[in-house]
Amino acid sequence: MLLRIRPLTFLMFALASFRLTHLVVFDAITEFLRAPFLREKAVSRPDGGEGSRQVPKNQVGYLLTCYWCAGIWSSAGLLGLRLLAPRIGRALLLVLSISGAQALLEALIRFSLRSSATSRRKRG
Repeated sequence: MLLRIRPLTFLMFALASFRLTHLVVFDAITEFLRAPFLREKAVSRPDGGEGSRQVPKNQVGYLLTCYWCAGIWSSAGLLGLRLLAPRIGRALLLVLSISGAQALLEALIRFSLRSSATSRRKRG
C-alpha cells in the first residue's frame, strides 16, 4: 500500500520533524532528557588549554544528540501518531510545523541582518 500525501502535508511534516528534532537535540528545555545519557569528557582546546564537552554514555545518548538519528525517529513518531491517533497527531503536527516555520524565518532574518551589517562595514 502506497501512502498518499499532499504536498502541503509533506511540508508540514518536514517542518514539524525539523522542530521536534531541534527540540530534542539542542534546546535547553529538554536538557533534563539528555542529561542521564551524557557524560563530561576532558578535551584539549586549540589554544592548548583544557576544556570539557558532553559525550553520549550509550546508544540512547547518541540518539538524543545526533541530529540525523533523532530526525528519523521524530519523523516516524509524528507519522505514527498521525496514523494511530489522528486528532492528536493533527494538532501536534500543526503546532510543530508552525514552530518550525517560525524558527526558519527567524534564522533567515538573522542571516539577512548579519549579511547587511557585514556589507555596511565593508563599504564604510
